[in-house]
Amino acid sequence: MRSARLSPYLFIAPFFAVFAAFGVYPLLYALQLSLTRWRGAGEAHWVGLGNYLYLLTSPDFWASLGNSAVMWLLIVPVQVVAGLGAAVLLANAKLRLRGLFRVAFIAPFVTPLVAMAQVWIVVFDQDYGLVNHVLGLFGLPAVGWLTSTVWAKPTLALLFLWKTTGFAIIILLAGLQAVPGGVYEAASIDGASRWRQFWSLTVPLVRRSTAFLVVVQTLAVFQMFAEPFVVTDGGPYGSTTTAGLYLYDHITASDLGTGAANSFLLVLLVFGLSLGAVRLLRPKDGAS
Repeated sequence: MRSARLSPYLFIAPFFAVFAAFGVYPLLYALQLSLTRWRGAGEAHWVGLGNYLYLLTSPDFWASLGNSAVMWLLIVPVQVVAGLGAAVLLANAKLRLRGLFRVAFIAPFVTPLVAMAQVWIVVFDQDYGLVNHVLGLFGLPAVGWLTSTVWAKPTLALLFLWKTTGFAIIILLAGLQAVPGGVYEAASIDGASRWRQFWSLTVPLVRRSTAFLVVVQTLAVFQMFAEPFVVTDGGPYGSTTTAGLYLYDHITASDLGTGAANSFLLVLLVFGLSLGAVRLLRPKDGAS
């Protein structure tokens, strides 16, 4: 009898063992590390909350958060609106070659980011880039897309949008396809226009999918590393040093304690932003 009671726990024990080894232990170790000063070798020196106080009073830390916040404003609202519009077209409109469009939207998402970043460098190069070449055909001056503090963040945001908007379309398309078709039929019978159906039915009924997308993309934006690292290396003048790239700088400098503290501050920030997004986009009146 006792073995019968223990058998279910034996079946799930491997999962909890793996979770403890690769989830709980690294998290607790990183928390302990964030309270010390350690260079990766030798003895770790206990500093308590010193690393957190250093970061919270560091202009570079706040500048990296500001850069990530601007990137969020340039990416997430645009992606939600554009993704929802494209999802509605792919789901409902009698669009020719609809399958081809679906493949075209998802292709950048599955393309290696480093390869796309190299293409971005070539296309937006100030002297030899395709974009400035086209501008020159119309008599317009060349723009420092990647070397100007004004244009570097929008150019990186455009790369992120091109890379991940296909993912956003898939998430929102799944939410749309879960909406019962009878809802729109009833609205049409009642005389609701297509715009009225979109605003009063589609938008509320995909709130869960929208909230999920906002949370996932908020995580992605504040963890953004490869795009600025490959394309601009955080420049010009630190204008594209995102929170993820600033964290990487601590790791390369072997300042592992400060890097761990930076990670936990980012976790708290993203958790707060995600919680706010979920509450703001929470479905009402039983909307799915």
